[in-house]
Amino acid sequence: MSLLEIIYEDESLIAINKPHGLLVHRSKIAGDATEFALQLLRDQIGMQVFPTHRLDRKTSGVLLFAKNEKANKHLQGMFMNNEIKKTYVALCRGFLPEKGVIDYPLLNNSNKLKDAITEYAVIRNFEIPIPSGKFTTSRYSLVEVRPQTGRMHQIRKHFAHIFHPIIGDRPHGCNKQNKLFLEQWGIKTMFLHAGKLEFTHPDTNVLIVIQANRSNEFDEVITLLDELNLNQPAHK
Repeated sequence: MSLLEIIYEDESLIAINKPHGLLVHRSKIAGDATEFALQLLRDQIGMQVFPTHRLDRKTSGVLLFAKNEKANKHLQGMFMNNEIKKTYVALCRGFLPEKGVIDYPLLNNSNKLKDAITEYAVIRNFEIPIPSGKFTTSRYSLVEVRPQTGRMHQIRKHFAHIFHPIIGDRPHGCNKQNKLFLEQWGIKTMFLHAGKLEFTHPDTNVLIVIQANRSNEFDEVITLLDELNLNQPAHK
């Protein structure tokens, strides 16, 4: 793999734009993986780093590391207490309401229900002339997502729960849409991107905003849907 894209760095913290498909660290449930963000970043900058939070293997975007145990402990506590503002972008099946809140408890690793809340706002809609099931067209929404809690696979499970699953998600997504993207365009990426983190720096108490650009593939899909969109405004 080429060098990781470093999008923020200071004496205590470093953040990368994690590519889709890269694990944060070694995991028994992904024995096929041979590269991991933790080891790649450590080797790239020549020092030990600590992951302060997690992103799914299939999710791209801002991944924050600490350079020392003190900063790591502080930031992990901030993530646990929802003191860090997280903003994602997702491409979902269907047209969603303009804004919404998904309040739906999820099971944790101990099979206990925990509160889980996700806010979202639609950025734009697409309708393309490709049949989907009983419909003559396919509809999609590009959505800004702000999880208010941090449950495992929360965003993916929440959008599946309201019947607007994220394109490319497996196993929570829509098999028909995933198959369409694969057969039509050769795409099997999950379109969920961690675009921004906002928090108070543990050392300086200054507000830090870290942003990560969407991948080329994500942008190419948006361009593709835009070109096929049936709801374009009429040109004068």
